[in-house]
Amino acid sequence: MRMKKILAVVAVAVVVTLSWAVYQRSNRPKEAPFVKVARETVVSAVTTNGRVEPLEWAAVSAERAGVLERVYVERGSKVQRGDLLAEVDRAAARAEVEAAEARVAQVRTELEVISAGGPAADLAEIQGELSRLAIELEAARDERAVQERLLAKQASTRQLVEEAARRVSVLEAQIASLEKRRAALAGPSGRAAAEARLREAQAGLEAARLQLEKALIRAPMAGVVYEFPRRLGEYLNPGDLVARVGRTGQVRVRVYVDEPELGRVALGMPVTISWDAQPGKRWQGKVERMPSEISTLGTRQIGEVICVIENPEGDLLPGSNVNAEIRSRVAENALTIPREALRRNTNQDGVLVLRGDRVEWRSIRLGVGSVTRVQVVEGLAEGDAVALPSQQPLAPGDRVRPVWR
Repeated sequence: MRMKKILAVVAVAVVVTLSWAVYQRSNRPKEAPFVKVARETVVSAVTTNGRVEPLEWAAVSAERAGVLERVYVERGSKVQRGDLLAEVDRAAARAEVEAAEARVAQVRTELEVISAGGPAADLAEIQGELSRLAIELEAARDERAVQERLLAKQASTRQLVEEAARRVSVLEAQIASLEKRRAALAGPSGRAAAEARLREAQAGLEAARLQLEKALIRAPMAGVVYEFPRRLGEYLNPGDLVARVGRTGQVRVRVYVDEPELGRVALGMPVTISWDAQPGKRWQGKVERMPSEISTLGTRQIGEVICVIENPEGDLLPGSNVNAEIRSRVAENALTIPREALRRNTNQDGVLVLRGDRVEWRSIRLGVGSVTRVQVVEGLAEGDAVALPSQQPLAPGDRVRPVWR
C-alpha cells in the first residue's frame, strides 16, 4: 500500500515536471529577423534585353567581281563619306584600262597621220607593225598554253595564267586596231572614220576607268562601320554585302518585352541601356514606339518596343546585344519594406509588426514595387519593425526575440 502511494507521488511529479517544460518551451520567445520601415526611392521597372540598330544607315555592296585584296576598316571603325573600306583585286581592271588607253593612242596617231598629208606612205609602216605584233601574239599564245598546262599540273599559279591571258588580249587589241587603221587609210573617208573610232575608243576608256574605280569599295556616308562580315581573300560577286555603315550619335534599341509585361510600358517612359562589353557604362533614352504585333523569340512571346537612345560618344555599337530597363513608375522618398516581408491573410496584404515582445498582424496598402522593395501607402509608419521570413513560423501574438537586419 505504501509502495503504491510512493509511485503515485512520483508519477504526479513527473507529469508536473513535463507540463512545466512544455509550458516553458511554448512560452519561449521565437528568434526572428526584423527590419525597420525606411524611406527610399522605389523604381518599378521592366527588365529585359534588346538589340542596337542605327537610326540612319547604308549597306555597302561589291560592284565588281573579284578577290577581296585589301581591307582598310574593321567593325567599330569611324569613317567619312568616300573613305576606302576595302579593295577588290584590280589587276584585270587595270589591264582593261591599259588596253583602252592604247586604243585611244593608236586612233589619235591615225588622225595625226591623216592630218599630215594622207595615209598612203604609212601603209608599209602599219604592215610592218602588224607583222611584228603577229610574232609577239604567237609567242604570247604559246606562253599562255604553257602556263595553263603547268597550272593543270599544279606547277604554276592562277595569277601567271591570268597575266599571260592579259598579254594575249592586249596584243589582239593592238592588232585589231592596226587592221582597222589600215582599212581606214586605204578608204576614201579615212578621216571621218578615224574620228568616229576615236570617240568610240574614248568611250571605251571611260568605261574601263569606271570599272577600275568600282574595284574600290568606299563609304557612302559618314558614320561607324557596325557590320563587316567579309574576310581577306574572300571572292565577291557583284551585289554581295561588304559592310554596313551607320550614324551613331543616337541609336535605336529594339527591346524585347514579354507579352504579360507590355501593359506596364508606355510611350515616353525612360529607358536605361547597359552592355556587358562595357561594364558600369549606362546609356539613357526613352520609348519611341510600341509594338504592333506579338512575335515569337525562342520560347518567349514578345512585343518589340522601339527606344531611341542617346549615344554621344558613339561607343554603343549597332548590332550589339544589350540589357534594357524601362522605368514604368517611380516613387520618390516613399515608405518601403523588403518584398519578402509581405504576407497574405484572407486575400489581404499585410505584415507582422513588432509590439513590445510580441508580433501583431497589420493590413497594409501597397504602391510602387521593384524586384526587392515595395512602397507602403497605408498601414505603417517610418521606423515600424516588420518581421522577415524565419525558420520558425510566426503567428500574430507570438513572443519574439528580434534579430535586426
